Amino acid sequence: MRNRLIGIIMAVLVSAAPAFGHGNAPFAGEVSVEIISDNGCVFRSFPASDHGKGETRVIKKYLEAKKGENYGIVIRNNSPERLGVVIAVDGRNIITGARSDLKNNETMYLVNAYEHAQYDGWRTTASEVHRFYFTEPADSYSVRTFADSSAMGVIAVAIYREKDRPQPLFDLSRHEAAPAAPSLDSAGRSMGKASAGESTGTGFGDSRYSPVVRVEFEPENVPVQKTLVKYEWRETLCKKGILKCGQERKNRLWDNDEYAPYPPESPRS
Repeated sequence: MRNRLIGIIMAVLVSAAPAFGHGNAPFAGEVSVEIISDNGCVFRSFPASDHGKGETRVIKKYLEAKKGENYGIVIRNNSPERLGVVIAVDGRNIITGARSDLKNNETMYLVNAYEHAQYDGWRTTASEVHRFYFTEPADSYSVRTFADSSAMGVIAVAIYREKDRPQPLFDLSRHEAAPAAPSLDSAGRSMGKASAGESTGTGFGDSRYSPVVRVEFEPENVPVQKTLVKYEWRETLCKKGILKCGQERKNRLWDNDEYAPYPPESPRS
């Protein structure tokens, strides 16, 4: 009997077309991952590497984090296939809160063909998430809840294709409760107790309504793509040489506030 895994799909995706197998055809299209602010702006990122590892394309990039700002993860599926996405922040699965290795047996979100979805926080119920925000490691959800700093400062996304199944896969009339990430004893932001330093983390912020339903989805064994985003404070990116943060060249008109100099060998009062 085939092992059927459960995925979670955003409830806003209300049109459910039958899914058909891809017959081991090469993966067509692109899947982009962006980190955006609440005003819709994309946080500044810097490519680090883009290479193949077995059957998986691995994309790595740095991102400039803004302390205290909420953020969302936007995944754009520019392919003709429905895809499963395992998302981990600071090493924890954003749906269950469990330690993540980006494997195909983890609970995942689904993104329909040629559509995009935004994920704004740690899922605690089938209708609620708690917002992601950039903070110090001591204030991060991963450290405060699990004492886990093993993958601090990394947003990781693994993209899985669906195994061949030439029949409709789900019925959106099924409304089941989603697994819940464990909550913090206090969901408030304890920035004052956070340890200062170069590292970054993601906090457990305010709640937001975000309904989902469970559907059946059987992923392939190996992801077609992994995107790893290492987010850092600006000062850290400057020290690593990823950002050029040297002193700006002075403007001879704007920056010159000196008085007129004495002529050479002129007596001075």
